[in-house]
This record gives sequence, C-alpha cells and structure tokens, in this order.
Amino acid sequence: MHILDKSLDEIHEALKSGEVTSKELLEESLKRAHASQDEINSFVTICDNAKVYDVEDNVLSGIPYACKDNLSTRGVLTTASSNILNNYVPVFDATCIKKLKRNKAVMMGKTVMDELGMGGTGTTGHTGVVKNPWDTSRMTAGSSAGSAAAVSAGIVPYALGTDTGDSIRKPAGYCGVVGFKPTYGLVSRFGLFAFASSLDHVGCLTRSVKDAAYVIDAIKGKDEADMTTFNSRNIQLVDNYTTDVKGKKLFYIKEIVEELKNSPNKEYYENFMKVVDYCKECGMEIVSESIDEVILRSLYPSYMAISCAEATSNNSNLTGIPFGNRQDGSTTEEIMFNTRTKGFSELIRRRFVIGSFILQKENQEKLFLNAQRIRRLVVDKMTELYKKYDGCIVPNSESIAPKFGEKNDALSDTYLLFAEHLAISNFGGFPSITIPSGEVDGMPVAVNISGPIKHDSDVINMAAALEEKIGFIPLNMRGDK
Repeated sequence: MHILDKSLDEIHEALKSGEVTSKELLEESLKRAHASQDEINSFVTICDNAKVYDVEDNVLSGIPYACKDNLSTRGVLTTASSNILNNYVPVFDATCIKKLKRNKAVMMGKTVMDELGMGGTGTTGHTGVVKNPWDTSRMTAGSSAGSAAAVSAGIVPYALGTDTGDSIRKPAGYCGVVGFKPTYGLVSRFGLFAFASSLDHVGCLTRSVKDAAYVIDAIKGKDEADMTTFNSRNIQLVDNYTTDVKGKKLFYIKEIVEELKNSPNKEYYENFMKVVDYCKECGMEIVSESIDEVILRSLYPSYMAISCAEATSNNSNLTGIPFGNRQDGSTTEEIMFNTRTKGFSELIRRRFVIGSFILQKENQEKLFLNAQRIRRLVVDKMTELYKKYDGCIVPNSESIAPKFGEKNDALSDTYLLFAEHLAISNFGGFPSITIPSGEVDGMPVAVNISGPIKHDSDVINMAAALEEKIGFIPLNMRGDK
C-alpha cells in the first residue's frame, strides 16, 4: 500500500520521519489523477505545477487535496463546471482555501461538479460525466461528484465539497467515503459561488471520520467576510474526538425507514437495521420517532422552490457584463441574452425560469413563502426532537448508486421521501455526516447522522464509533477492486 492511501495521521507521520516527501506524495497524486481521468473524469483542472511545502506540525501540511470547482482559487481556473465560466480565473482565494494554504496543504486539482452546483447526478458538468470508481456504469451523485470520486479512487486523501441539499453526503454514500457537512456558519462561505445562500455549506469528503475532523478543524472559524460565521473556539473536533459514546441517544425517522422496508430494496433496509444494532452495541440508545408524512413529502418541492428562487437571484450577475463568458450582441440586452442562452445548459435555464416564476410578486405567497413555512415546520420539529436526543440516524439513500440511464418515478412515495430527506439538515443548518455502512450487490451503502447545531463533535464521535464497529474498507485499500 502506498503512503498516499493511508490516514492523514499516518501520512503526516511518514512525512515527518522522512519516509516520504511532499513532492513524492504530490507526484503520486498527479499520476493517479491523470491515469484515471479518462475512466472517471474527476477533474476540471489538474494542477501539475502545484506548489509543495515544508512539513510542519499540523497534520495537513504537505499532503495533497482536491477542491470542488465552485470555490474561488487565486490564479487557478474556476468554472463551477459551467460554460458561462469556462475561462474564469479568480484573483482571490476562498477563505477555506486561504486557511488550507496557511496549513501548508497542497491543492492538486479542481474537481468536476454538476453545473453551478444544481443537480444530484454528476452528469451535467461542462467537461463531462463523472463515473463511479466502484463501477463506471454507475453514477456518483452530485453535485460534489468529482470530489467524491477522487477520494474514492485514492487520488487524494480528502477533498473539499459543498452541500446545499445533500451534495456532499449523497455522493459520499454512493462512492463509499465519508462526507461531512458541518453546522451552518462553522466554515466560511466567502469565495463560494453561491447556489442557495441560506442552504449552502462548505464541507469535506474523506476516507475516515477522523480525517474529516482534521479538515474541518483547519478551515472553520469566524470570518469577517461572511456574516453568518461565528466564533467556534469551543468546537474542537480532533481534541474532543472519541469513540466512547455510551449513553448517547439517537432516533431514526419512522416514516423514512418504513418506506425503505416496504420498497424493493430489502437489503438496504436490512443493512440499516444492522447499523441500528451496532448503535446499541456501542452503548447508544436508539428509538424511532414519527414526523408527519405530509411534511416529509413536502421536503422535495419545498427545497426546489427555495433553492431555485435563491439560485435565480444569486446568479443574476452571470450576464457577460460583470461576469460570464461574453457572447456577441448589438445591444446590452442582446449580449446578456446570448451569453445566458449559450452559457447555461437546459437544466440551469429551467431552474432559473422556475426561480423567476416563484419570485414574481403574484406567486411569492403561494410558492416561495409556503415553501419557507414548510421549512420552518421541519426545523421546529427537528429542534424539538434534538432537545431529547443527541442525533438522528437515517439511511443515506434508498438504493445503491443507480446506473446511467435508469429512471426514477419522481412522483412515487419512495422518491418523494428520499429525494431530499438529507436536506432537513440544510433547512436547519444542522451538522450532518454520512459514513459507509456496508455493501449491497458489490456497491457501497451508507447511513447519515445529524445533530443539533454546534454539536459537531457529538455527530463526529457517534459516526466514529459506528465506523469502528462497521469496519468498512475503502476502495483504494482493496486489492480486489
């Protein structure tokens, strides 16, 4: 096994002892990126001229990582996987990138995503489809598709991602890696190309829960450039890391688990119930709690209404005038029309039309404000439950990664329950982590744990205890894959 395939702790010790150099790690990472690009298409940009650093005491120093292509990186092409930004090179770094630079981490590439972060398939980026390293006939999910694939394939030990509805956690589950979305405001969003600002989170994809703790510890903190951030000195994920979670209380949402039980995917249900048993073996109490099914089935339309409305507003500057790959036109209006028509895919144009319709004065009460009311009902219910419990555990999705071309019935009960059930944590800004929980038909499956705001350490520790009990082996550490 190459040192690049080990945990961040182990890689750091190898760097400190001189067993390997940062340059050698970077060279191996770049070699793997180029070798796998035709097969899985993880990267928009591979930074062959990436700068290496001297190794310091901090664990991330000298170790290569990848970054989702919607985070601003000074002097490095940043496209958000959209034609409208296919020549955009920022003049500043996102705050999380600045912090990783201060930690001497080595950015080796920018990863493919669903265009502008809008989508959950990994198929809509302007540079092509991202394929699942476990089985290239299957999806990775999205929008942090390339980041999940790069970590799963062993190209990097960790990658930055962003999560608006499940965009870190769904790909993590499909690709057999860990995906962590911290409390809203724990990590600055300055330098992130906004999709839906009230839902967007910056997080990470890693091979282990502890590695996720290291990454978030490095990039968290108050930022004067992002007024939603807060002082997080009392949230120290690595210092408080433990797998002793005896006495913790978890609940699962009865309606979601019952729907899975009654679906054709019995093995996924059985896997989840096995994890419930693991929770008990770890000394945690776990019970089912009911949430009004009408509210749960309203998650998907409410999420779409809010996110499309916010996306329409946030991306109104992509006109070819201040930003965007400007197209020719004889008037300002014609320039903007041509730029946006040619710059956006059909999916993005459709979402902007929906968002504009929702924001029209005559529609706001019925569509936008009603969606916000659903959001409030969800957040209030979860906040009430979190007064009794330390966390919530649910299946990460209803199936293994689907094959390309497979169709879902978007009006089915199962789809409506599972399409955006992880967005509950985005609605309330709750910390939420996905960990692999086993395999079904040779593909990874996963569970998700969320908790009250600012209780990121509890969420990390409960996930770590389960990770230890489950004993899942990442793809890059398997000789049979």
